[in-house]
Amino acid sequence: MRRGPTNSLADVEGLRVGHAQRVGDGYRTGVSVVLAPQGGAVAGVDVRGAAPGTRETELLDPRNLVERVHAIVLTGGSAYGLSAACGVMERLADSGTGFPVEGGVVPIVPGAVIYDLGRGGNFRATPDAAMGAAAYDAALSSPGVVSAELSADGAGSRPRVNGSVGAGTGAVAGGLAGGVGTASAVLPSGVTVAALAVVNAAGSVLDPRSGLLSGVRYGLPGEFDHVGEPDTGEYERWRPEKAPSFNTTIGVVATDLTLSKAQCGKLAGVAHDGLARAIRPAHTMVDGDTIFAMSTCGLPGPDDTGLHDVLAAAADVFSRAVAHAVLHATGREGAPAYLDVFPSARSGR
Repeated sequence: MRRGPTNSLADVEGLRVGHAQRVGDGYRTGVSVVLAPQGGAVAGVDVRGAAPGTRETELLDPRNLVERVHAIVLTGGSAYGLSAACGVMERLADSGTGFPVEGGVVPIVPGAVIYDLGRGGNFRATPDAAMGAAAYDAALSSPGVVSAELSADGAGSRPRVNGSVGAGTGAVAGGLAGGVGTASAVLPSGVTVAALAVVNAAGSVLDPRSGLLSGVRYGLPGEFDHVGEPDTGEYERWRPEKAPSFNTTIGVVATDLTLSKAQCGKLAGVAHDGLARAIRPAHTMVDGDTIFAMSTCGLPGPDDTGLHDVLAAAADVFSRAVAHAVLHATGREGAPAYLDVFPSARSGR
């Protein structure tokens, strides 16, 4: 396997990713949107955490009517943040995109939230429909991954793939700064598998024996060569502040292979294996861990071996995405960056 051109979810042809976030004036939160290609994407979901905040997940049951989604929204703000999906729905409806019904269309926009309430100082400073619309606009502005900075002075866009952006702006991961991470893999068959993770975990993202980021061990050649094990003394002195009472890691795993809704559900389930490899413990009573899976159907459906290879790759790319989220997150008071706590982990020191 090799990494895709951007090592991100956008390497799955047809997908666009946009982030919007706001920091200051009581805010530290944001929204990430994954837009499906024209005509939508087949999707599935697997919810493992005991405290999920979700939208439209029942629709993704293979027994239910709708086959394709038009976007997936990942957001901060706990249950309040689910309103961000309304802004994405409005944008899609204005463009005529959605499930056709008499009189118009209904955009299908599943979503999930993380708990980041109060991390900017104001408990009720949460994502809303306008922030969701801004993330949608950012996704449309470029075929890659774009982030919109929101402030009283308006919004400005810039490329940003990993770190404290979008839904991961206020994230915390086991006492360290969390964030958004993404990764991709191109299989020998030419199939692309990619993931985007919003890491806001109650559990630790560190190898308990060494302090190395657990997800790093699944990196492809050259991907994490700049990261090594920290000095023993640094790790032994690390005492994270008390973890937040509620957390959650959410994300999307995607492929250009044609999959059914049931197969997408299995893809999401196996991606949870990658989550659990990179975060310990996972799926706790205070996490709402939820992963969506998307198939853009750009390539023919797989045989049994081909599906097995895609599932195996999905677990690895999600682990790598978790590592990128923490490695690129911006530190702040109460949630320092990984390399600020363990400077010796930077290879070449």
